[in-house]
Amino acid sequence: MQLVSLAREQLERLGDAIRLRDVVGVADYSQASSKPRFHLVDLARSRVDSFLVSHGRGSDPDHSGWLQRFSNDLGSNASSRGAYLTGDHYSGRHGPSMRLIGLDATNSNAFARAIVVHGAWYVGEDILEKHGRLGRSEGCFAFAEAEVQTIMRRLGPGRLLFSAKV
Repeated sequence: MQLVSLAREQLERLGDAIRLRDVVGVADYSQASSKPRFHLVDLARSRVDSFLVSHGRGSDPDHSGWLQRFSNDLGSNASSRGAYLTGDHYSGRHGPSMRLIGLDATNSNAFARAIVVHGAWYVGEDILEKHGRLGRSEGCFAFAEAEVQTIMRRLGPGRLLFSAKV
């Protein structure tokens, strides 16, 4: 399975930077926002669960539903490519959220840009039915409000979240 291999490959590349190695989050932005393109890869159980996830408005200026470009620039409102270390949970502007720390040159500004995991009203099956694509974040990994707690609980602090066009 490609996702399992990718998760293991990234964990090996990052070595001791990732403390907990049982579950890895993979955002596959080669897929349209209408597809469940965020995968929780449970390496301990050889199981993959998939969810809808937004991308940044700076990555899709025409709002086509497809990520066109990645950026690490402050103020870009774009999604960034690379490996993230999942951090602390907190309650913020979007409710329950989880901090992320960029581990690659392509996402090293993640903390300064406040790129996090959070729930959003513009992500969910109802939005797809109405618009055919999800809304866009400011570069954050935004999930359906009904699912974000599950994702944060299973991914939790100290794990890997990897973002790319897989």
